[in-house]
Amino acid sequence: MKDFVFKKKFGQNFISDTNLLNAIVKDAQISQDDEVLEIGAGAGSLTTALSGACKKVVSFEIDGDLKEHLLGLNLKNVEFEFCDFMKMSMQEIEKKFTNNFKVVANLPYYITTPIIFRLLEESEKVESLTIMVQKEVAERVCAKVGGKDYGILTVMTNFYGKPKIARIINRKMFHPEPNVDSALLHIEIERNKFEGVDNEKFSEFVKACFSMRRKTLLNNLGGVFGKEKLKDCLSEEVLKKRAEQFSLKEFVELFVKCQEL
Repeated sequence: MKDFVFKKKFGQNFISDTNLLNAIVKDAQISQDDEVLEIGAGAGSLTTALSGACKKVVSFEIDGDLKEHLLGLNLKNVEFEFCDFMKMSMQEIEKKFTNNFKVVANLPYYITTPIIFRLLEESEKVESLTIMVQKEVAERVCAKVGGKDYGILTVMTNFYGKPKIARIINRKMFHPEPNVDSALLHIEIERNKFEGVDNEKFSEFVKACFSMRRKTLLNNLGGVFGKEKLKDCLSEEVLKKRAEQFSLKEFVELFVKCQEL
């Protein structure tokens, strides 16, 4: 790997510290019975740690220049996929696992949010996500109601599961060193937390509520449902609030009421 040229377009920042790698595996609560999906194998250091701790790893790597190195690691219980994770259907991905699986990954910063949403929205087999993300993204996921970081990502991540920041990781632990610190985000999936709520429709509803962050709920939802209908359905006190003032539970209650319009 000494002659490897890091590619900025793939957001390549690798980890080699053994103690940190073992800590990530521990935070992911990996056992010998688990099957794991890794997105972004990189130099294969995390892949190797996972390989020794679980039953099977399916690891995606978009950079073909890493193929020879990764296959040369001779990890018997690892299946490498040298393609773009975002371009393979979730059905094809899920076929690679016996049953449910856990996700452990050092995600490229530039595509973190799309990957999180894809896994939460499209897969019925993911049990948990333990992912290295930009510290700022982790703080947004775990933000408190009313704060500046509280938004769509917060609400929807909590809708699908229970997120927590497992550890903060200094930028110096990566090579090449990025411009920001990272966080290991763990999300325990809790499917069907709100019975009878259509996931896709709820997501669109939340996005509409946050469409203009400084506007009130009446202004943001008025174009969707009509202001007069909203006034008949929701109280003036509720309609004059902004989206960041509502908890997940309150969003669900609002969504159910608005579905009657």
